[in-house]
This record gives sequence, structure tokens and C-alpha cells, in this order.
Amino acid sequence: MDHQQAQARVDRIQAFREELTQLAREGVFELPAGAKARLDKHYAGLLARFAAQFDVDTTSDQKRLSWGMRLASFLGALALSAAVFFFFYRFWGGLGTAAQVGLLAAAPLLATLGVEYAARRERTLYFASLMALVAVACFVLNLSVLGQIFNITPTQNAFLAWGAFAMLLAYTYRLRLILVAGLTSLLGYLSATTGTWSGAYWLSFGERPENFVLGGVLMFAIGVLSRHRQPAFAAIYRVYGLLVVFIAILILSNWGHISYLPWSSAAIEQSYQTLGFALAGLTIWLGIRGQWPGMVNLGSSFFVLHLYTKLFDWWWDWLPKYLFFLLLGLIAVLLLVLMRRLRSVGAEVRT
Repeated sequence: MDHQQAQARVDRIQAFREELTQLAREGVFELPAGAKARLDKHYAGLLARFAAQFDVDTTSDQKRLSWGMRLASFLGALALSAAVFFFFYRFWGGLGTAAQVGLLAAAPLLATLGVEYAARRERTLYFASLMALVAVACFVLNLSVLGQIFNITPTQNAFLAWGAFAMLLAYTYRLRLILVAGLTSLLGYLSATTGTWSGAYWLSFGERPENFVLGGVLMFAIGVLSRHRQPAFAAIYRVYGLLVVFIAILILSNWGHISYLPWSSAAIEQSYQTLGFALAGLTIWLGIRGQWPGMVNLGSSFFVLHLYTKLFDWWWDWLPKYLFFLLLGLIAVLLLVLMRRLRSVGAEVRT
């Protein structure tokens, strides 16, 4: 059992206790005094053990503080990364080549040692996540500046090295934020490599959204087909991969001239609009079937986004503005009815 599984168990215990209290208050059901005492003693022991072993949140106040700690750790990591960058920028010119190389090599190693120390000292991994993000920033700076010092031609392989380092930290210390950073770097590598297959310079990979589709599909496939020791990692693979694909399709459905397809811009845009609607519906269906709420929310969001984009293209120029927004309101009501029905279907599937 890890921290996330222990926290889920604690949440179930708290919900069960609240429901028992509510049932007793309504006069529907109440445990005998002896059974209630044994149950309270058992749960008190479990909560104490989980709090000592995994540092879980056992109250709503602790949960709110945990969200604040996550935000503080993220902002702290950004600030420390910026401090490292500006430190190098301030004193870099006064250092010799040997000192520059030594500092660049030592920075990610020291930050990684800081991750190990923080992970051993605290179980919530807030400080470990902070130090891991600093380590990734130092490693990115390491390769970038070493390439400039020794006049190495930059390639997309740097994305592969950065991604591999971040993924190693993420899986070693179970850090979701670092997993996202690693996946982003690997996505950059795959997208740049896909762009070079068409003869483009690797730095131009962002000009063609279709370069990102392959990486997004691979992420989603890993999240669905592979077994992960960390269930949260599988959800990140699924949602992040689909998010990449949806954004690429959304861009191409509005700017067809940047596509690889040898068709007219209008034909490309219509094709990707149709694909966007179909993929959003399929995502919602898969999310309901697999009981993945993140996918349901993602599919619903992009379905609405595609719909409103098309409505703007169709009606904005020739409908009176009051009528345009009235129709949008009516369509929103219909979408609410549809999503309520989808939620009911999801509940039926779970039961």
C-alpha cells in the first residue's frame, strides 16, 4: 500500500462513518453500542497507523492544508529553478571552462541527492517533488549550456535525455508532476522526430500539429494497455495523451492550411471537425465503460468546445447577436440534459 491507496481508504472510512451517523439520525439504522465501540476502536487504530506510516489527511482541515502545500511546493520549485538559472546567468562569465563544466555536472547530481534525502525524511513527497523539479531544471540547463560551451549541434535528442531523466525520477519516487514533465519532453522528442521524417528542420516541429498526434496516441495506449503500479500514473497517461490529440485536432479544424494533408483547407477543416466530434463521443463512451471520470470530463469538454466553435463559424456573421446567444443558451440546456443522461448511464454501468 502506498500513500494514495492509504488516503483512499481513509476517505472511505470517513464517508462510512458520516453515512452511519446520518442513518442513525434519520432513525433508519443504528449499530448496537458494543458493535459501534468495536468499529470505532478498529477505525481509530487504522487511522492512527495510516497517519504514522503514510502521513495521510484524516480531517477536512488537513486536506485543505495539503492542497496549499502542493501549491506552495510547485511555486517553490519554480522559484528555485529560476534562482538557479539567474545564478548561472549572473556569475557565468567570470568562471573558467573547468569550473563551468564542474558546476553544470554537479547541479543535477546535488539536486537528485536532495530528492533522495527529502523522500526519506517525509512521506507526502512535497519536498521531494520540489527538489525533483529543480533537478530536472538543472539537467535541462546542463545539456543546453554544455552544448553551447563545446559548440555541439543541437538536436531533438536533448528532449529524449531530459524526458528519460524526468521519468526515472518520477517512477523512482512516485512523483506525478515530474511524470508530466517527462512525458512532455518525450512528446517533444517524438514530435520533432516525426517532423524530420517529412524533411523539416527539427525545431519546426511545432508548426505542424499532426506531429504531436503519434505521441499522444502512444501515451493513451500505454495508459490503457499497460499495468501500472501507480494507478494515478495510468490516468495521467490516458488523459494527457488524449489532451494532446484533442488540441492538435482542434487547431487543425480551424487552420487546415498547416496540415500535411494534400487537400484544400476547407476539406481538411471539415474532416478534422468531424473527427473531433467522433473522438469526443468515443472518449466519453470509453470513460463511462472503464469508469475513468477524467476521460469523461475531457471528452465532454472538447465536445462542447468543438460544438461552440462550429456554431460561431455558422451563425455569428448573419444572426442577430441576441438570437445567437439565445440559441447558445438553449443548446447549453440541451447539453445539460444529455450529460445528465450520460451520468445516469454511468451510474447504471457501475451498479
